Amino acid sequence: MNDHTRLNAQGASLRPRGRPKQRSDEEERQRIIAAACDLFLDVGYGGTTMAAVAASCGISKKTLYRLFPAKTDLFAAMVADNRRTMLALPRPDDDLTPEEALAAIFRLDIDEEENRERLAFIRLAMADSDRYPEIGEAITLEGAEPARRLLAGWLARQQERGALRPFPPEAAARMLMDMVFGVLVKRFPGDNLFAREDRFAHAQRCIDVFLHGLAPAATRG
Repeated sequence: MNDHTRLNAQGASLRPRGRPKQRSDEEERQRIIAAACDLFLDVGYGGTTMAAVAASCGISKKTLYRLFPAKTDLFAAMVADNRRTMLALPRPDDDLTPEEALAAIFRLDIDEEENRERLAFIRLAMADSDRYPEIGEAITLEGAEPARRLLAGWLARQQERGALRPFPPEAAARMLMDMVFGVLVKRFPGDNLFAREDRFAHAQRCIDVFLHGLAPAATRG
């Protein structure tokens, strides 16, 4: 083998073989949703453009539109992806009491940073839903309704176990979500929120009142 042939062979052995491994569509979707979430929270729904999302992810607009044909689709995917930050459902059956389980479902044990992230997402939805009807629709279809169905299913299982008295699960889920989320996100006079500890304590009291009202007759005092 002459020197020229040897150098060519060595060069060929040093070159990487094949194309770099590409991300799957699902991995790319998750990257895009995360980048879009940052933009939505930073500049709002109206200020976020698909071009900005593509640039943030380092992808072409063609790739972005292939995975998310419109900004509304991207926002809806973000809502669905963040749904578990609102309600930790579904969850496996465990030995927790209903009070403990609901506190975990409503994530009353999250730290301050997680709470700020959850509030920021809720405020985005509340601020822009009036101006952009498509946001309200996405929140309903991908956030509130699926979450309510999951909670209703959990409540129905507690009724089957005898932990709660019979009551329409969908109605019970709606009542409980209104009670708990009302204090977690509501603004009070002076445009201030209760301190995190006060809001979580109030949410726990809401759960206690709710469960007392649905307690089996034999256990109600």
